[in-house]
Amino acid sequence: MSTQALTGLRDYLYGTLSTNDMMWLVGELQNYIRKEDLPKPYTKEELNAMIDASEADIAAGRVYDNDDVMREWEEELSRAEQKEMELAEAV
Repeated sequence: MSTQALTGLRDYLYGTLSTNDMMWLVGELQNYIRKEDLPKPYTKEELNAMIDASEADIAAGRVYDNDDVMREWEEELSRAEQKEMELAEAV
Protein backbone atom coordinates (compact mmCIF):
# COMPACT_ATOMS: atom_id res chain seq x y z
CA MET A 1 0.00 0.00 0.00
CA SER A 2 1.12 3.53 -0.64
CA THR A 3 1.87 5.93 2.18
CA GLN A 4 -1.10 8.04 1.09
CA ALA A 5 -3.46 5.05 1.25
CA LEU A 6 -2.16 4.02 4.66
CA THR A 7 -2.49 7.59 5.95
CA GLY A 8 -6.06 7.70 4.68
CA LEU A 9 -6.85 4.39 6.37
CA ARG A 10 -5.30 5.58 9.61
CA ASP A 11 -7.30 8.79 9.54
CA TYR A 12 -10.51 6.89 8.79
CA LEU A 13 -9.92 4.46 11.65
CA TYR A 14 -8.97 7.29 14.00
CA GLY A 15 -12.28 8.98 13.21
CA THR A 16 -14.41 5.86 13.60
CA LEU A 17 -12.86 3.75 16.36
CA SER A 18 -12.98 4.38 20.06
CA THR A 19 -9.76 4.62 22.04
CA ASN A 20 -10.26 1.07 23.36
CA ASP A 21 -10.87 -0.25 19.85
CA MET A 22 -7.74 1.53 18.58
CA MET A 23 -5.68 0.00 21.42
CA TRP A 24 -7.09 -3.43 20.57
CA LEU A 25 -6.21 -2.95 16.88
CA VAL A 26 -2.66 -1.89 17.74
CA GLY A 27 -2.26 -5.00 19.89
CA GLU A 28 -3.61 -7.24 17.12
CA LEU A 29 -1.24 -5.70 14.57
CA GLN A 30 1.70 -6.17 16.93
CA ASN A 31 0.74 -9.82 17.43
CA TYR A 32 0.45 -10.29 13.68
CA ILE A 33 3.91 -8.84 13.12
CA ARG A 34 5.41 -11.13 15.79
CA LYS A 35 3.73 -14.22 14.31
CA GLU A 36 5.02 -13.54 10.81
CA ASP A 37 7.19 -16.44 9.70
CA LEU A 38 10.56 -14.89 9.19
CA PRO A 39 13.31 -17.14 7.91
CA LYS A 40 15.55 -18.43 10.66
CA PRO A 41 19.21 -17.67 9.99
CA TYR A 42 21.44 -20.68 9.57
CA THR A 43 24.09 -21.41 12.16
CA LYS A 44 27.71 -21.79 11.15
CA GLU A 45 27.39 -25.53 11.79
CA GLU A 46 24.33 -25.80 9.53
CA LEU A 47 26.08 -23.89 6.75
CA ASN A 48 29.15 -26.12 7.03
CA ALA A 49 26.95 -29.23 6.93
CA MET A 50 25.23 -27.98 3.76
CA ILE A 51 28.60 -27.25 2.15
CA ASP A 52 29.86 -30.71 3.11
CA ALA A 53 26.72 -32.31 1.62
CA SER A 54 27.17 -30.32 -1.60
CA GLU A 55 30.80 -31.32 -1.87
CA ALA A 56 29.82 -34.98 -1.36
CA ASP A 57 27.21 -34.66 -4.14
CA ILE A 58 29.82 -33.18 -6.46
CA ALA A 59 32.31 -35.95 -5.64
CA ALA A 60 29.63 -38.60 -6.28
CA GLY A 61 28.61 -37.00 -9.57
CA ARG A 62 25.11 -36.06 -8.36
CA VAL A 63 25.15 -32.65 -10.04
CA TYR A 64 23.77 -30.98 -13.15
CA ASP A 65 25.91 -28.60 -15.14
CA ASN A 66 24.49 -25.67 -17.08
CA ASP A 67 24.31 -27.65 -20.33
CA ASP A 68 22.24 -30.39 -18.66
CA VAL A 69 19.82 -27.87 -17.16
CA MET A 70 19.40 -25.96 -20.42
CA ARG A 71 18.85 -29.19 -22.41
CA GLU A 72 16.18 -30.40 -19.95
CA TRP A 73 14.51 -27.01 -19.97
CA GLU A 74 14.40 -26.89 -23.77
CA GLU A 75 12.98 -30.43 -23.84
CA GLU A 76 10.29 -29.45 -21.34
CA LEU A 77 9.39 -26.35 -23.37
CA SER A 78 9.22 -28.46 -26.52
CA ARG A 79 6.87 -30.94 -24.81
CA ALA A 80 4.68 -28.09 -23.55
CA GLU A 81 4.51 -26.51 -27.02
CA GLN A 82 3.62 -29.89 -28.55
CA LYS A 83 0.86 -30.38 -25.99
CA GLU A 84 -0.53 -26.90 -26.71
CA MET A 85 -0.55 -27.62 -30.45
CA GLU A 86 -2.35 -30.93 -29.87
CA LEU A 87 -4.95 -29.22 -27.69
CA ALA A 88 -5.44 -26.46 -30.28
CA GLU A 89 -5.93 -29.03 -33.04
CA ALA A 90 -8.45 -30.93 -30.95
CA VAL A 91 -10.67 -27.85 -30.58
